[in-house]
Amino acid sequence: MHSRIGLFLSPVHETGQDPHLAIHRNLDLVEHADRLNFDEAWFGEHHTLGWGLVGAPETLIAAASQRTRQIRLAHGVVPLSGHHPFHVASRAVHLDHLSRGRYILGVGPGVPFEAGMFGLDGKEQRKRLDEALPTLLELVNGEERVTQKTDWYELRDAKLQLPRFGPGPLEVAVATSGTSVTSPRLIGRYGLSMTSFALPFALLTPGTQEHIGLAQQWKHAEEAAAEYGQTVSRDAWRIALPVHVAETSTRAFAEVREGYDRWLFEYFKKAAGRDVLAPGASREHALEARVEAGGALVGSVDEVVSGIRRLQEATGGFGTLLVYVADWTSYENTNRSLELLARQVAPRITGSAARPQEAVDWAIAARGQ
Repeated sequence: MHSRIGLFLSPVHETGQDPHLAIHRNLDLVEHADRLNFDEAWFGEHHTLGWGLVGAPETLIAAASQRTRQIRLAHGVVPLSGHHPFHVASRAVHLDHLSRGRYILGVGPGVPFEAGMFGLDGKEQRKRLDEALPTLLELVNGEERVTQKTDWYELRDAKLQLPRFGPGPLEVAVATSGTSVTSPRLIGRYGLSMTSFALPFALLTPGTQEHIGLAQQWKHAEEAAAEYGQTVSRDAWRIALPVHVAETSTRAFAEVREGYDRWLFEYFKKAAGRDVLAPGASREHALEARVEAGGALVGSVDEVVSGIRRLQEATGGFGTLLVYVADWTSYENTNRSLELLARQVAPRITGSAARPQEAVDWAIAARGQ
């Protein structure tokens, strides 16, 4: 039985705490999600700004693979602009084996505000993604030897020595944040999975183009798939956004309000230098504004269930909701939120609670005959 819910761990942790313990918290959280029957856990890669401490997510994926039983483990994502595609492919296949087929390779161009540290700009990041992606796909899922020369890497008759764990292809996903059509079109061109970040307002660097909505992102992928003779599946579409659920709406907002404010203003505004409020919005009501705009789900079980259903309707349907864990509240509150998601929200989304209720209803009706 699948929850159709996963975790997305950038992972970000407030500064001022022990980074060693913060790293291990992520593994504990994935282990907890595995016991709760969550479907997936994604690990991001970051190298700047202090909050995102994981620069080698493959190490956490490898560790998590030995501490979990059924949850799938994913790169979220490998910035291909900063890695030789052969090494990415080699690590991916090794993780496929360590996880016994539970690994997903997520890729993207790279975080724009980290480009400068590597002597790149945003256009160069996307150019490198375009160059490396087909090469990576052949190395991971193909059988041919690859010869290619670019201005940043070279391969001569390259082929991995280690086969994939299973007979089928390793799943490859591309992330998109709605700032460009490039990633959705790459997804369609190569028939890959899509992971979208639901950031509908104002978390964009000043001067960038308007955010592309989720439904439009999928449309771009479908159009490119048709153009290149590929297919894309909504079942393999994942949407990531912050989610926090509690017994009541009042409690849910109270638990995350202060942490959300620090995440938004200390991390995104102060450290990343981004605009964080929509025009006319106030800091006091920033959390409510984000929830109302569809950029987070915060509330009771009923409210979160309704929010997921609205998201399904607005997008036309997607496969998995990825809960972006932003450390807005205590570990205890986060763990409790995940339990409520697993035990009460997911069954209502998947319908897995319907059959026991049907048995109750049948027994009651039968006695009345």
